[in-house]
Amino acid sequence: MKFTHAIVRPPGRSFVNGLSTANLGAPDWESALRQHAAYVQALKTCGLLVTVLPPDDDYPDSTFVEDTALLTPACAIILRPGAPSRRGETESIEPVVKTFYTDIEHIHAPGTVDGGDVMMAGNHFFIGLSQRTNREGAEQILAILTDRGMTGSLVPLGNILHLKSAIAYVENQTVVASRELSTRPEFGVYRMIQIDSAEQYGANCLWINGTVLVPAGYPKAESAIIAAGYRTIVLDTSEFRKLDGGLSCLSLRF
Repeated sequence: MKFTHAIVRPPGRSFVNGLSTANLGAPDWESALRQHAAYVQALKTCGLLVTVLPPDDDYPDSTFVEDTALLTPACAIILRPGAPSRRGETESIEPVVKTFYTDIEHIHAPGTVDGGDVMMAGNHFFIGLSQRTNREGAEQILAILTDRGMTGSLVPLGNILHLKSAIAYVENQTVVASRELSTRPEFGVYRMIQIDSAEQYGANCLWINGTVLVPAGYPKAESAIIAAGYRTIVLDTSEFRKLDGGLSCLSLRF
């Protein structure tokens, strides 16, 4: 699949108050801005037209735009994030999505879905069942996809926050996965690039038009991806990691 567009939102000053289970300390807002700008430049280098939304200080986690919508080749789905404090983020995302899509669906209560739990692999979508994405929300996603000729399946998760925290589809029937997910039967049909447990965060990489964006500080993960035949761009995401975020979280790509 070739991507042509991305939607991003720089972190606002309230970013330092975002949700976190990482125990890595509070993020530095100015450093996060620099890291986000480098991320946007990387998206452009990969050929994407990037829509940059204004920061939204009402929602500290709003830079993680991926959790608000699922943009498929056939339709857009406005999601319902699992954290109650984030549900208002979708109100400002939907008008932007409507400039690109006419077929738009919504996830309804009591369903919850974070975009970080949905991994697109060609015409198939893996949906992680997590603390943020419940079965009701996942079943709504499956119904929407099926109506439009796509397929999906559910992946129960353990201690992983989001499915894509530990696995990424990098096209060419290949996934990059942490040790915890690399042996799961759901992914047995794919070529596997296994990431060492000590570098699990490196599995949250991002394929865009032949190049894989990789977080800085995970040299074994990067080496494994390069050895599999991919070009890479290394990006510092240290401030976003402090709020459980990574490369995929920071954009909506379509």
